[in-house]
Amino acid sequence: VQLQASGGGLVQAGGSLRLSCAASGRPFGSYATGWFRQAPGEEREFVAAISRRGGITSYADSVKGRFTISRDNAKNTVYLQMNSLKAEDTAVYYCAASSAVPIFRHGRDTDYWGKGTLVTVSQ
Repeated sequence: VQLQASGGGLVQAGGSLRLSCAASGRPFGSYATGWFRQAPGEEREFVAAISRRGGITSYADSVKGRFTISRDNAKNTVYLQMNSLKAEDTAVYYCAASSAVPIFRHGRDTDYWGKGTLVTVSQ
């Protein structure tokens, strides 16, 4: 499956953005999907993930209550709604997919990655 993330940009602290990840190839509903991010000089970290049919979600503590992951299998797309953005949310955001596990929190459990989209949150 091929993944393409979009929706990044520059936003002020406290603002919102919605990221999208469009998938092509095998049926999208076959994959758990999610988001990771990597800030400059930092290691990549888990952000959020959602199960194949959307019934299970998982979030990093740092984004819980502010970010919401969702998916539309008919549109082959997963979304990350980001509210109350903070400067520390600035990073390149990557979407990922896994056919091996029902949901993931680690990059090692994923099979596919898309190119990232940059989110910059200004003070």
